[in-house]
Amino acid sequence: MKRITLIALLLLVCLGTVSPALAQKPVLRVAADCAFVPFEFMDENNQIVGFDVDLAKAIGEAMGYEVQFLDMAWNGLIPSLLNKNIDMIASGMSITEERAKQVNFSDQYFTSVLTIVVHKNNTGVATLEDLANKKVGVQINTTGDFAAEEIPGVSIYRYNTVPETLQNIVIGIVDAAIIDLPVAEAFFAANPNAPLKHVGKVSEDDYFGLALRKEDTELLEKVNAALAKLKEDGTYQQIYDKWFSGM
Repeated sequence: MKRITLIALLLLVCLGTVSPALAQKPVLRVAADCAFVPFEFMDENNQIVGFDVDLAKAIGEAMGYEVQFLDMAWNGLIPSLLNKNIDMIASGMSITEERAKQVNFSDQYFTSVLTIVVHKNNTGVATLEDLANKKVGVQINTTGDFAAEEIPGVSIYRYNTVPETLQNIVIGIVDAAIIDLPVAEAFFAANPNAPLKHVGKVSEDDYFGLALRKEDTELLEKVNAALAKLKEDGTYQQIYDKWFSGM
């Protein structure tokens, strides 16, 4: 009887009549640097959570894919994508001309700006120009890093994560850090007693996109269509409100 059932199931698969419940979904391997609250981070149960995580899973569901979300070092994300170890990056990645030479970006899904974080007793820094000839911490190869490179006389200290960058302000290694404003706001919401502050918007808007390989044009079209659907049906707004309401 078991053999007959198996043969019948194989015939259904061959004929394309197997039910959706029995058909295996294609897998979309998505990676991020999971130390970027509230976009992607590890919760108290050591689970990967965040805005980008929920958005990527919703996009995958709309496309009919199962999403596997992976934690990787920021500097290894694009190399891993190009080496086909992953299929997509969802990691608060700003769309830049330089990155677009290596990857294709989806339609923008988030608008961000940079801010400067300093010790709470620091009253001499309000703009990027105020960081001239100072020690500035950044997460390596981020827009904060790129902005710091334009500051005259600055000494740039590059770190692997935002928390590491901010910690080095507290211990006095650097004078300030340049990071994304939403990340700074999330940090202060979670750490109200931290001896730090941010100075508000210090840059023009930049836009986050999901990164895919250049040759994966069909997948890019599916991702953009799914993203548009989520924005239209209200799912995107629900995910946004979950992670950014009250900030």
